[in-house]
Amino acid sequence: MNVMNTKPIIGITMGDPCGIGMEVILKTFNHDFVYDYCTPVLYGAQNVFTKIKNKLGFENLSYNLITKLEDAQEGKLNLIATSEGNFEYQLGQGSKQAGKQALLAIDRMLEDASKGRLQIVVTAPVDKKTINENTPFSGHTGYIAQKLNTKNHLMILFNDEIRVGLVTEHIPIADIAKTITKELIISKTQIFIDALRNDFGIVRPKIAILGLNPHAGDGGTIGTEEEKVIIPAIESLSDNANAIVFGPYAADGLWGSSNLMRFDGVLAMYHDQGLTPFKALAFNEGVNFTAGLPIIRTSPDHGTAYNIAERLEASASSFSASLFSALKLYATRKEIAELRAKFLPFSELKRERFRLETRDFDNL
Repeated sequence: MNVMNTKPIIGITMGDPCGIGMEVILKTFNHDFVYDYCTPVLYGAQNVFTKIKNKLGFENLSYNLITKLEDAQEGKLNLIATSEGNFEYQLGQGSKQAGKQALLAIDRMLEDASKGRLQIVVTAPVDKKTINENTPFSGHTGYIAQKLNTKNHLMILFNDEIRVGLVTEHIPIADIAKTITKELIISKTQIFIDALRNDFGIVRPKIAILGLNPHAGDGGTIGTEEEKVIIPAIESLSDNANAIVFGPYAADGLWGSSNLMRFDGVLAMYHDQGLTPFKALAFNEGVNFTAGLPIIRTSPDHGTAYNIAERLEASASSFSASLFSALKLYATRKEIAELRAKFLPFSELKRERFRLETRDFDNL
């Protein structure tokens, strides 16, 4: 039965079969109310699905084994089997074979997404090391962007209060300073602006850009990247009528102050600068979102958690947040595109005039 036009279909990858991915997926979809909002299609190994389902005691979880999206049914978890038959694996112990199976699920999902059959996807966590034993892989974000022919993209971690974007992602610390350029900061900030407006519904976002060095360089005494790269980028971005950009801020000062909540987004220069404080503030409720893609893609903010995989005690809260956040982002993107095509320019101007007249930006 074809249900493509009734509820949004959401593609889900199983993640690493040795981790908690399948567990948190099944815990989420064992609740009937979830099916009121979407038609889920899970890409993964059938033997992993069956094993975890049985271990969790979810005998009543209704699912539908299909070979193509057109056969997805509402009210059920639809499974597209991506494994090449059964394979040996052990919960909590990563392996090259497990990495291969995780990648098969991602590739099968991306095959459908690249043909326009999926507009929303949620990816469960994988182990980069085991996938790299099969093919070069630095993470979901870059891999998915490459497969969908998207050159410019941005990793954003968010919850209900905080949104953090990254200028650089999974690269060694030794390479960060030479990777960051004025052009890269401008590109990442513009993607951030577009995402905040089109996916989060913030008409004219305020963005804080962090410095690279301690104390944001302290006027050039602790590094010169702020003076030579970051400040010129901010000055160029200040001409963007769609956002208000501030910085560079010392990372420790901003994260530790009440000013953080005055911003709609924070752009960090590197992975741990942004994600360490974010996860300290929002672990188990954070969502990873890849901005700039033609589809909505989210993921939990945790990893494979091999250390607890065998116990089947993992919290599904971050995966559930990723699922519902993806649906909300998709709905917002669709609504704003429709409004902009009709009459948004007039209402946008009116709202922005009101915001600028009634807010005191000097106190930021």
